[in-house]
Amino acid sequence: MKKTFVALSLMLLAPGVARADSVRDFYAGPGKVIRFVIRTPPGGGYDLLSRLLARHMGRYIPGNPTLTPVNMPGGGGIVAANHLAHVAPKDGTVLSIISQGLATDQALGLSPQLTADLRTFNWIANVEFSNQLLVVWNTSPTQTLEDAKRRVTRIGSTGAGSASVQLPAFYNNVLGTKFQIVFGYPGGVDVDFAMERGEVEGRGTNPYSDYMSAKPDWIPKKRITPIIQVGMEKEPALPDVPLLRDQPVREEDKPLIEFMSRAVTVGRPLATTPGVPAERVAALRKAFHDLLGDADFIADAKRQNAEVRPMSGEKLGELYRDLIGAPQDVKDRVKVALEPRKTDTQEIPGGAKAGD
Repeated sequence: MKKTFVALSLMLLAPGVARADSVRDFYAGPGKVIRFVIRTPPGGGYDLLSRLLARHMGRYIPGNPTLTPVNMPGGGGIVAANHLAHVAPKDGTVLSIISQGLATDQALGLSPQLTADLRTFNWIANVEFSNQLLVVWNTSPTQTLEDAKRRVTRIGSTGAGSASVQLPAFYNNVLGTKFQIVFGYPGGVDVDFAMERGEVEGRGTNPYSDYMSAKPDWIPKKRITPIIQVGMEKEPALPDVPLLRDQPVREEDKPLIEFMSRAVTVGRPLATTPGVPAERVAALRKAFHDLLGDADFIADAKRQNAEVRPMSGEKLGELYRDLIGAPQDVKDRVKVALEPRKTDTQEIPGGAKAGD
């Protein structure tokens, strides 16, 4: 009887063992490389976080493949997302942190150039989610949200699909601010440089955690001033910065604010392509989960002030489906609210196109 039980147990375990061996064999092939596509130029928050994961995650993927960062900027993250959907191999050898604003972009049909269906991506994890901040440089006459309602404030942003365009437009249309959205910067680092040299007064949006990673002294030393934050609740370190959900608006506009506040929780979503075999997706999810307890990863993250606030890939996939499948009347009104008025926009000096 005991031998029969052992034999049956081995039979039940065999499919799982075979799947694990199959994943290991795939990723252990000669010269096997996972390309980590980065939606921005080098140096910004997406880039730093992607390279942090690329340095460490391979140790926890069966077969220990090398993760190689590849910068692919353009269109506020649309170029990278379309690459994953239509060009990249559908085998688990490409990863990318997808642009946060693209969930809203697809839900509302804002950018015809976004042809990827994010619901088909295999979501590995939400690496971190922290509140989005609109900030101004310390020399700007605008230093509060009320100031932004009284005077025109030049705000730098990236491409059409980015939250850095969507959120300032939303503030203008729903809260009555007067932001002039200067668009077309290749990435957030370029907007930061533009603030420093006085070309723009502020930056359309960026997560609090990204500032604390890439520019850790900017907020504490008051080089920049956050004037509004978006999320489900305030960042603990920013109790005095107004939260979008707390703003007085018309009753009919409250569902719009709730939609945008939930959309921000998408954070820094890590994905692989559609069509990847389920056992490889499971292995990648487990690799990310196991990485979170790695001492070298934790120390490296601390060195670059990266704050990892994870959400499971399963829950992240549900969030995408909920946002994209939100009631049509709410999406129709949010879409109008996110559309910048022509009088509120300007291309960057030199006439570069959005996302170039």
